[in-house]
Amino acid sequence: MSEMRIRVTLNGAPMELRAEAGKSLLRILREDLGMTSVKEGCGQGDCGACVVVLDGEAVNSCLVLAAQADGAEIITVEGLALQGVLHPLQRAFSEMWAFQCGFCAPGMLMSAYALLLHTPSPTRDEIEEAIEGNLCRCTSYRAVIEAIDAAAGEQRRGGLAAGAPDA
Repeated sequence: MSEMRIRVTLNGAPMELRAEAGKSLLRILREDLGMTSVKEGCGQGDCGACVVVLDGEAVNSCLVLAAQADGAEIITVEGLALQGVLHPLQRAFSEMWAFQCGFCAPGMLMSAYALLLHTPSPTRDEIEEAIEGNLCRCTSYRAVIEAIDAAAGEQRRGGLAAGAPDA
């Protein structure tokens, strides 16, 4: 296969890499860049385990070719915490037990992060819609919804801004 050069900003850091044509963004992130929070569940865009934020939108990275990400800004769970301080979403998920095994948690967090980028005060229906593509077999979606709502409240009260992972 032929290789191509791709430029991205990953978690606030500009970088350039070489990728095989046809390689998915999921593979680039996990295998080439070590972003192990990005999980492969179904490989078909049905489970949400591989969700990342690409130019401000939640996407299933298994369905995005690396070439499509050229020039994009990508945020993974590894980019949410700042200088050792957890993002309000990460804190809320931890404090409210909104995960169990952790396999789906990164995708849920990134879907929630994308929601809060565009909707700082989401309704319960908006939260449910934002995570409807994230499947979990271990825990209650109730805890996830409550954690996202709590994080939105923290951000409104002056916590870390959702749109600034590198602030």
